[in-house]
Formats: sequence, C-alpha cells, structure tokens
Amino acid sequence: MLTSKSFALARRAALCAALTVLVSACAAPQKPMNVADTIAKTPSLSTLNGLITAAGLTADLQSAGPFTVFAPNNEALKAVKPATMEDLAKNPAKLKNLLTYHVVPSLALSKDVKNGNVKALNGDSLALSKAGDFVIVENAAVVQADLLATNGVIHIVDAVMTPPAKK
Repeated sequence: MLTSKSFALARRAALCAALTVLVSACAAPQKPMNVADTIAKTPSLSTLNGLITAAGLTADLQSAGPFTVFAPNNEALKAVKPATMEDLAKNPAKLKNLLTYHVVPSLALSKDVKNGNVKALNGDSLALSKAGDFVIVENAAVVQADLLATNGVIHIVDAVMTPPAKK
C-alpha cells in the first residue's frame, strides 16, 4: 500500500526522470546544416528563405560552397517598398540577381573581414568595411555574425543591398 510519503517520492522520481530526458534532448548536438538549411531554420530569416525558394536558389546554397551570405533579416525585408517586392515577385531574374548580390563565393568569417571590395555571386562588387568587431557591407550593418554552416557562413544584416544598375 502506498503512503502519501511514498507517493510523493515516486512522483518526484518521475518528475526528475522526465526533466532529465527533456534536458538531455535540449543538449543533444545539432546536426550540421548547409547555408540554405541554416537560413530555413533561422526564424529571423524566414522572409529571406521564402525569397530564396522563389528564386530557385535553394539547391545552389546547398551545394559545396563555400559561401558567405549577408542575409537581410525580416525587418530589413519589411522595409523594402511594397512596389519593389511586387516587381521582384514578377521578375525571377531580377530577384535572383538581388539575392546573389548578398552572397560571396568564399568563406569570410567576421574576424577575417578586411576593408575593401569582394566579388558577389552575381558578379558585382560589394564594399566591406570593418571597425573593431563592427562589420559593414555596402549600406548594411552586420547585426549577427558567424552563423556557421557546413558549406559557409551567414552574417545577418539590417538592410537589403541593391546591386548596381546594369548598363
């Protein structure tokens, strides 16, 4: 027969077992992901992920790389004029050009950034500058650096960068 004392002890043991399982599940190492999957799993990049999918760039960003992605967060994309977003939605080539302007086909951790220009995946030049730990790319500030992926790195930025107009 269970007494109230033994019942309380059994309940505590069950609670401890449940908490142990929960904590060990949280502490389980994350499976390494590529750049595209890392963007897809990052809540602040959900809008960007949708645009990458619409532009047909997911497979490219899952490839070997290495890539450095200057990823505009949801707030940065929300600041883009609705008419511009509508135009991009109607013009996949223009959307792809804009998105590949945010990708550099090499690995650049924030500690390795130097002042100067780098070539974006779309062929245009991107201006990078660094002061201490603060990194700027074109008109965008890096707000979260060095999200590592198996095929590169993602730096979350606070603005959408516009590639130069083609002549």
